[in-house]
Amino acid sequence: MLACVVACNFPNARESQWSCTDRPQFMDSKVDKKRFKRVSRRELLKLTPVVALGAFAIPKLQVPLLRAGLGFSDWASSLLFRGGHLAPTFAAAAVTPFEQFPINDYDVDDPEVDLEHWSLSVGGQVQRAGNYTLAQVQALPKYTQNTRHVCVEGWDVIGNFSGARLSDFLKLIGADTSSRFVTVQCADEYYESLDMATALHPQTLLCYEMYGHPLTREHGAPLRLTIPTKIGYKQAKYLTQLKVTNVLEKIGYWEDQGYSGFYGL
Repeated sequence: MLACVVACNFPNARESQWSCTDRPQFMDSKVDKKRFKRVSRRELLKLTPVVALGAFAIPKLQVPLLRAGLGFSDWASSLLFRGGHLAPTFAAAAVTPFEQFPINDYDVDDPEVDLEHWSLSVGGQVQRAGNYTLAQVQALPKYTQNTRHVCVEGWDVIGNFSGARLSDFLKLIGADTSSRFVTVQCADEYYESLDMATALHPQTLLCYEMYGHPLTREHGAPLRLTIPTKIGYKQAKYLTQLKVTNVLEKIGYWEDQGYSGFYGL
């Protein structure tokens, strides 16, 4: 019955001018049988996108299909990521004025971090776990870059960011960089994770300055991530904890709600 339905709907089958209830004469020939199989495979391949779209109409299949698609996309993106490939940098004239740089968060603009007593708690696969002060981060070589910040909501701006390379900080704490991930927790209960290749990228900064001044509370004081190779929601603010690990209990605040876990730019 399936062969009959397929044949009746394929243009190549209609050219043979036989009814769905009759046995096609050309199938008596071995050569014609092979030709029919080749044609059928081509036509079935054409139907593949239609079948895939049809699967999305089944509610129980929608979430698993979307998760599988995101997982494949993240896996493919991670293979294409090049640790030595730099995101574009820009001249000072192209930088968005500070007052026009959007303030974006998932909860509150200011989680009221105690800046005077702040420290970054470090743990996981590191030789020197403990609490690190902002002064210790600032003692590392300082890098300044004019890079684009891209938000998943659809806007982007070019900003001026300064801080220490996350890779230098990982050396300071004796991180096992053969581990797979670096995770962070934030004062506003936000959380995020980075693959190790992204964490080691030379443009991934522990940022403590924007536009030549210490971070404002609204922009993530005293310490945030700046990652021009990633989408904005990967660039967590108000950092309080950092962990090097091989196992992710949680991926990220938005990722755990269905967003991409890699999202490279």
